[in-house]
Amino acid sequence: MAEVQGRCDKRFGAVREALGALLDSDDVGASAAVYVDGEPVVDIWGGCADAARTTAWERDTITNVWSTTKTMTALCALILADRGDLDLAAPVARYWPEFAAAGKAGVQVRHLLAHTAGLPTWDDPVTAEDLYDWPAATARLAAQAPLWEPGTLAGYHSLTQGFLVGEVVRRVTGRSLGAFFAEEVAGPLGADFHIGLPAEHDHRVAPLIAPPSAPSGDLVAGPPSGETPSAGIRVSDGNTLAWRRAEIPAASGFGNARSVAAVQSVLACGGTVRGVRLLSEAGCERAREEQYRGVDQILGRSMRYGMGYGLYDRSCFWGGWGGSIVMVDLDARMTVSYVMNQMLDQGGMGDHRAFGIVMAAYDGLG
Repeated sequence: MAEVQGRCDKRFGAVREALGALLDSDDVGASAAVYVDGEPVVDIWGGCADAARTTAWERDTITNVWSTTKTMTALCALILADRGDLDLAAPVARYWPEFAAAGKAGVQVRHLLAHTAGLPTWDDPVTAEDLYDWPAATARLAAQAPLWEPGTLAGYHSLTQGFLVGEVVRRVTGRSLGAFFAEEVAGPLGADFHIGLPAEHDHRVAPLIAPPSAPSGDLVAGPPSGETPSAGIRVSDGNTLAWRRAEIPAASGFGNARSVAAVQSVLACGGTVRGVRLLSEAGCERAREEQYRGVDQILGRSMRYGMGYGLYDRSCFWGGWGGSIVMVDLDARMTVSYVMNQMLDQGGMGDHRAFGIVMAAYDGLG
């Protein structure tokens, strides 16, 4: 079996075995982490950081986790709501007046978090370069009409959610989403997760490896229905310097399993971890307040959405394009995460690798 480094509590040996098996099969390099009661019981990694397998995946290797970033953005909104600075039931236009245009005066902040705002993408096609212009990207969303009556249907806002929630955070705090996250979340927790990656971390980045179906990196993110996506984002875009520097709060977060789990363990532990309080217990519970249950108009599958998270039973989760995932079980006070560089094209919310890691963690709980 492939060598797996790091620490793993004896009870959670199945997680180490699961990661080792993945490194022997589908994975090139990866990390997995499990936090219980806010403490790491599994913090492991292995494999290589590059497709040529010449550079080892180290303890501090990080990579782009695509939409797993959304859980960080949602957490920022929940923190502001818990402080009383943001009303999730208020019209978005209270904080962002221009947003009321084109019949959106009734859209509430919670609709942005739950993918029910009717703005799953831009009316006109956008490229990665368009996403680097925050004022233009948000102005276009403020001006366009919703595709359905907000709050009545859900459709995965794969890229727009980050701009929508991020602009609300900017209007409320005067800081960009990436800056707020760095100063109010990652900094206090000592978590190595970044939305807008500073240049000094470039040497630690493991480039994304495109799925076998599109080894050139030209695979475009899009709905599983095969429709032409209006945002032409390719795997190769995620490996550019411009993408690393940009703040795209739905997709451009960089971290590893340890940092993802360290941040999201705040929810699992009632808002306080390792002496740092970011939320009240009630504030944490808001994450799993169901906002929508039914067929997602973009994904074409049945979904349950809470405040910025997908819901499964009494846990909340989300995953990134190609395979990364984080699962937060508030009842068990457990957080499980998996981050890798080899993408597979088995869906946008994790695949057999991620769910294998999650199930192995539950085996450890006994």
